[in-house]
Amino acid sequence: MNSSPQPRPTEAGILQFMEICDSFYPPDAVTASMAQQRQWYDALCAHFDRPLPDGMRTQDDVVVERIPVRRYQPGTIRTSACLLYLHGGGFVVGSLGSHHAICAEIADHVGAELVSVDYRLAPEHRWPAQTDDCFVVLKQLLTEGKTVVLIGDSAGGNLAAGLAVRAKGEGLSGIAGQVLIYPALGGDLVSGSYKEMADAPGLTTADVGYYRSVLQAPAGDPVAEPLASSTFAGLPPAFITVAHFDPLRDDGRNYAARLAEAGVEVWFREEPQMVHAWLRARHMSDGARAGFRAICEAASRFTGSN
Repeated sequence: MNSSPQPRPTEAGILQFMEICDSFYPPDAVTASMAQQRQWYDALCAHFDRPLPDGMRTQDDVVVERIPVRRYQPGTIRTSACLLYLHGGGFVVGSLGSHHAICAEIADHVGAELVSVDYRLAPEHRWPAQTDDCFVVLKQLLTEGKTVVLIGDSAGGNLAAGLAVRAKGEGLSGIAGQVLIYPALGGDLVSGSYKEMADAPGLTTADVGYYRSVLQAPAGDPVAEPLASSTFAGLPPAFITVAHFDPLRDDGRNYAARLAEAGVEVWFREEPQMVHAWLRARHMSDGARAGFRAICEAASRFTGSN
């Protein structure tokens, strides 16, 4: 870890957001029991929950008799494409409820059906349980003839990118794009933003190492660590957004660069005042509000609904 103080955001809205997060989810949360971590996280998510957009309908369902999902149907549908949302939470916390309002608002902005996956969590279920659950849902949607846009934040961004890699390897078509929100993609934990932002608010490099140790995914596997892919050609077009004050920042930067070098269409956006998990600040921070709008516009572009 760096001994000198690290730079921090100055935007008033995001500073308020950080204070609220710390009051619910202490900076040393990963040292607590898993049950305590999940209780703190659920309380934090509940604090930022919001009423659903007008006309939004939701339905809880089970795919292939074992994987819980939540389907979001906005009042106005502008595309037949489907958004597949994979939530963040370090692979150890999070649920259909944790990202409920986020999913509803994205579906409403895009005018598309959205399916959120309640994949199995570690440590009760180690890798590849998480990607397997999400891949089953993806294949079901593709089998139904749907065009799919993958969306995921943090650990969910890892899963979304991994699904795109996995689908390419199995010769599956129908993925129109991938929207990766401050994704964890398998960086080295010691250089770049992992060093520069080692003690960043909301997520530290040590935290990233902790989540990896709990998940126990194999190092160098391109589904678990998409940056380890031997080739990036042929992957779906991507929109990648990262937070400047985040140890995961360079994972997204580097992945965007490698996709572009391989001829994949990619849009990259870095939020200069944002910290990890800024999606929850979208109604209190100007930067987060603009970043969320960019996410919705990217998903709309991939679905053809804009």
